[in-house]
Amino acid sequence: MPLHDTPVASPVKTPAETATWASRLVPPAGPPRVLALAQLANSVGDGAYYVTSALYFTHVVGLSPTRVGLGLTVAWAVGSLVGVPLGRLADRRGPRETAVLLAAATGLAVASFLLVREFVPFLLAACAYASAQSGLAAARQALLAGLVPAGERTGLLAHLQSTLNAGLAAGAGLGGLALHAGTRTAYLAVFALDALSFLLCAVVLLRLPPVAASGSRSAAGPEHRFGVLRDRPYATIALLNTVLLLRMPLLSLGLPLWITERTEAPAWVVSALFVLNTGAVMAFQVRAARGVTDRRTATRAIRRSGVVMLASCGVFTLSAGASPAVAAGVLVLGAVLQVAAETRQSAGSWHLAFDLAPADRMGEYQGFFGTGVTVARTLGPLLLTALLVDWGTPGWLLLGAVTLAASYGMGPAVTWAEKGRGGS
Repeated sequence: MPLHDTPVASPVKTPAETATWASRLVPPAGPPRVLALAQLANSVGDGAYYVTSALYFTHVVGLSPTRVGLGLTVAWAVGSLVGVPLGRLADRRGPRETAVLLAAATGLAVASFLLVREFVPFLLAACAYASAQSGLAAARQALLAGLVPAGERTGLLAHLQSTLNAGLAAGAGLGGLALHAGTRTAYLAVFALDALSFLLCAVVLLRLPPVAASGSRSAAGPEHRFGVLRDRPYATIALLNTVLLLRMPLLSLGLPLWITERTEAPAWVVSALFVLNTGAVMAFQVRAARGVTDRRTATRAIRRSGVVMLASCGVFTLSAGASPAVAAGVLVLGAVLQVAAETRQSAGSWHLAFDLAPADRMGEYQGFFGTGVTVARTLGPLLLTALLVDWGTPGWLLLGAVTLAASYGMGPAVTWAEKGRGGS
C-alpha cells in the first residue's frame, strides 16, 4: 500500500510532499501533539520494560515463572476492576490533573519493582502498576475528549497508536541491549528508564490546558454512580470489543508458540513478524482511521476486520507441515492480513467508545471500555495457548469464527445503543 495517493516520478520529495507524509505520522500542533509527545515519552520506557520484565523477575528477583504469571494475572484483574472508579475520578476532579497524578503513580510503581525481593511485595507492586496504568488510560481518553472535537478524535487516536508503536519499537531496542548485557545493572537501568519515562509523561501532560470536571458531586449521587455498569447496550459493545481484543497476545505469545511448536519456519520469523506488525501500524493506522467518520462507517470497519481476521487465521493454519521457506512466506502473509484487521478494528472501536459515551461521564465510560485491554492481557495468553498450541488448526479456525461473530454482532449492539441516544 503506497504512502501517497499518486506516484512520484522523482525519489526526491518536494517540501509539500514531505509535509503531507509527515502529517500522516505527526499530529498537528497544539494539544494533539502534546498528547502524542506524552504517549511517546512513556511508550519508550514501556517497550524496554516489556522485553526485559519476565527475565528480570525470574533471573534477578528470583521468582519462579509460575509465581510471576500468577502475580501479573492477579494484577491485571485488579486493574480491570479499578478502571471505572479511576475514570470516574477523572470526571469529577478533572482529567488532566488525574492523568498527571496517575502517570506519576505508574512511575513510582515501576520504581518500586527495583526494591522487590519476594512474592508478596512483587504482587503489591504489580497491582499498583496495573491499577495506575488502567486509570491513566481512562483519564487520557477523557482528556482527549475534552480537548479535541468529536470529529477529530478517531484520527488523533490513530496518530497516538502510531506514536505508541514507534516508542515501543525504540524501547524494545534498548531492552534488547540490556538482554544482551545480561547483568543486574542493565536490568535495573531498564526499570529506572521506564519509571522516569512515566514521570516525564506527567510533566508533558502538564503542558496541556486544564479540562473542567464534568461530573459534579450533585449530579453523581448514589443512584447515578457508575451508571456505565447499567448501560447494557454500551456494556454489550464493550464486551464484543473485548472478544476482538483477545488477539492482542498473538504476536507476543500465540504466534511464537505456534511457530516453534507446530511449524518448520525458522525462529527468526518471530522477530520479523513483530517488526512487520509494528511498522505497518505506524505506517497505516492513520490511513485506516480516515474512513471512520460515524457509527455506520465504524461498524462497517469492524465487520470487515472480522472477515479479514478469519482469513488471517485460515492462512496461518497453512504454515503447519510446510517447508521452512514456504511456512515463513505463509506466516508473513497471515501477519499482513492480521495487521489489516487490527487497524480497522481499532479505528472502529475507538469511534464507538467515544461517540456512544455521555459527554459528562467520559472518564467513567472510557475506563469501562478500556477493561477490554486488561481482560485480554489476563485471559488472552491462556486462551491462545489452548487454542493454537493444544488444538492447532481447529483452534485457529475457532478463533477466527469467534472474531467474525463478535465483529458482526457490533452492528445490532450499536443499533440498540442508538435507540436511547437519539439516532446516529
